[in-house]
Amino acid sequence: MTMSILPDLFYNLTDPAWIIQHGGLYIVLFIVFAETGLFAGFFLPGDSLLFITGIIISSTTATIGTPVVNLIYWGSLISIAGVAGNYLGYWFGKKSGPVLLKRKDGWLFKKKYLLKASEFYEKRGPAAIVFARFLPIVRTFAPIVAGMVNMDLRKFTAYNILGSFCWVGSIVSTGFVLGENEWVRGNLELIILCIVAVTTLPVLLKLISRDKRLNTTRAK
Repeated sequence: MTMSILPDLFYNLTDPAWIIQHGGLYIVLFIVFAETGLFAGFFLPGDSLLFITGIIISSTTATIGTPVVNLIYWGSLISIAGVAGNYLGYWFGKKSGPVLLKRKDGWLFKKKYLLKASEFYEKRGPAAIVFARFLPIVRTFAPIVAGMVNMDLRKFTAYNILGSFCWVGSIVSTGFVLGENEWVRGNLELIILCIVAVTTLPVLLKLISRDKRLNTTRAK
């Protein structure tokens, strides 16, 4: 039953009419917070949802002013939801990190992975926090790992805010600008599929290349 619910949820969250009927942009705030802050939120369609949010803003009767004012208002609120979500992920990682360090190495978890992650965040932590926003799944786990390896909170805060506003601002604005285009409205499902493919492909390629390296190492 759960497996059938997830495709339905994903489809509904890419349907502007369904979003408007079930909470409007307030549901977008919750979804963005959940995807960026809850461990189980990695499957949510953040990028496509933000694009559709821009379309909704461009076509909705102004609630507080002109469409541009609405864009700034809702874009800021959604960005703040993304910032808050990452803080939750960071807190969860910080609390669970010491527990994981006390565990013995197992098939799924090894301490050396955590140490490598710590080194990575020391060298490229800020960039990782910003660019992770644009990668599905990765954006859910990046703040958790940052908390686990005790990334400096002030540094995390700065790039958490920068990453969230860049991610939300760029994708929502794109949807807003293209929202009135008839071709875009008539081919929304195709565009959503393209967005999912473009944002997911780098993650899949990275996983494939990693598996190839691991197989090559084992063969040696």
